[in-house]
Amino acid sequence: MTDAAAEPELPDAPEQARTVFGDRFADALRYAELLADAGVRRGLIGPREVPRLWARHLLNCAVLSEVIDEDVSVCDVGSGAGLPGIPLALTRPDLRITLLEPLLRRTMFLEEVVKLLGISNVTVVRGRAEEMIGKLPPVDVVTARAVAPLERLAGWGLPLLRPHGEMAVLKGDTAEDELKAARAALSRLGAVNARVVQVGAGVVDPLSTVVRVLVGESPGGVRAATRRAKAARASRTPRGGGGGRRRR
Repeated sequence: MTDAAAEPELPDAPEQARTVFGDRFADALRYAELLADAGVRRGLIGPREVPRLWARHLLNCAVLSEVIDEDVSVCDVGSGAGLPGIPLALTRPDLRITLLEPLLRRTMFLEEVVKLLGISNVTVVRGRAEEMIGKLPPVDVVTARAVAPLERLAGWGLPLLRPHGEMAVLKGDTAEDELKAARAALSRLGAVNARVVQVGAGVVDPLSTVVRVLVGESPGGVRAATRRAKAARASRTPRGGGGGRRRR
């Protein structure tokens, strides 16, 4: 009989991780361990990702902070195992981050991580982005990673922004092609500027690619504005249909 293949092991944290996460490095290390253990067992990440958790996942996400202003609200759409939201929260305690995820098993994992690591600037919300329009407070920045093609992702994410907010999403080698294909849709969704930038010099190699989409006065376009207005009316309607005149 042959021995079963050994499970992939989490490598030692690179020196860059200590610099990027600073005084939250111990929490970043614990998060990496949770991903490599419970994250794999619960199907949140694949076992083949364990050897490259630091470079491809934690650090790749943490450097997204380079394009996010100070003291703003952030919504991580389709957060999954917490990427990029949790690395962002650990590196940037000034951010107010919502991890938005539709699947129960993932939100349970996220809540466990947030509680275990004591991350006070994170809120976990279960739901689909398209169902949260007008229900979640508008945010300054929407983030995402490996969720969907840019055009579809923009349809989910841009309506969650406040006027003049920004969507900053991590993409791979197809970023420029995706942006070119999505430009017409982005315009309909209220975008006024979109470009591809690279971040993480001296931290990750290759650099992380980010698509930045700035919206104008109407995030998500006309349809999103209609849905926000409908949600606002529904929130003002008394429950139980108590709209009749009282008898004296």
